[in-house]
Amino acid sequence: MSTLSTRPLDLKNGYVDMSFGAGGRAMAQLIEEVFIRAFDNKILNREHDAAVFELPPGRIVMSTDTFVVSPLFFPGGNIGSLAVHGTVNDLAMGGGVPKYLTAGFILEEGFPLSDLVKIVQSMAEAANDANVTIVTGDTKVVERGKGDGVFINTAGVGVVPDGVDIGGDRACPGDVILVNGMLGDHGVAVMSKRENLSFSTEITSDSQALNDLVAEMLKATPNIHVLRDPTRGGVAATLNEIAQQSKVGIELDESALPIRQEVKSACELLGLDPLYVANEGKLIAICPAKDAEHLLAVMRAHAKGQDAAIIGYVSEDKNCFVRMKTHLGGTRMVDWLSGEQLPRIC
Repeated sequence: MSTLSTRPLDLKNGYVDMSFGAGGRAMAQLIEEVFIRAFDNKILNREHDAAVFELPPGRIVMSTDTFVVSPLFFPGGNIGSLAVHGTVNDLAMGGGVPKYLTAGFILEEGFPLSDLVKIVQSMAEAANDANVTIVTGDTKVVERGKGDGVFINTAGVGVVPDGVDIGGDRACPGDVILVNGMLGDHGVAVMSKRENLSFSTEITSDSQALNDLVAEMLKATPNIHVLRDPTRGGVAATLNEIAQQSKVGIELDESALPIRQEVKSACELLGLDPLYVANEGKLIAICPAKDAEHLLAVMRAHAKGQDAAIIGYVSEDKNCFVRMKTHLGGTRMVDWLSGEQLPRIC
């Protein structure tokens, strides 16, 4: 129990107030009773503004991301688990082994403490499952009406083992493109909750940490050229980025794309293209053709890659176009996203 006050916070019926961000007793009590209680570890428990830790040998990989998803709770997760998964996956896509995270919270005055506890506990569970440690953080409170409940920033640090060299500029003509499963689930799950849409089968976010899957993939196929998680802008934006960075073309096969019928139907209803819908538990891998079938088998043997598929290949193209062979046998351009198709999905 906290020694800061004789009266603990009312975590069931209480609300965030401005004193929680003022740097005094109330803020210290919030940090101890909500954040330290959930994230409990010896580095964080020292309660320093900066965390001190050791890293194993290797090159450092670091990433930061800010999460503003609306609604905060959606089928398959919430902003807390999403904040952990997103940064862990960014580190893993660089070939790194994620080790430590920071967590920064912007809270709106009047936000229910019970919801904050749920979000923080979800973060703690996601971090534990991903084998990463949340070692420091920050909390700010803004006036009622000047936020949207909770915004979260997470930064992460990891280590890239020797011999691993992954980057968006390494795709080569002849390489094969793989994904680890069904596309578009996260964006449609969030939109369905926001718009109060119901389907015969509930669409659940794919939000999950992929560092364990990536570790198995690199163990089996160290010569993977590119790894990327297709979040905002979906597969289409991600592949256009890779094509530009590597100065290559990309050819997709529409019939090979793994997309649930429920997601296709929802996208038709909402006027969306599944290729542009965000994912939070999917990755794109690009590897030499000679390694593709072995890598596919390794991905399918893992729980997070059971629906893995080969969806296309890299071609020579000075224009860096992304094209797709359609079900009808024609070819269409898969261009950059124009505007904001799905706001506030991560």
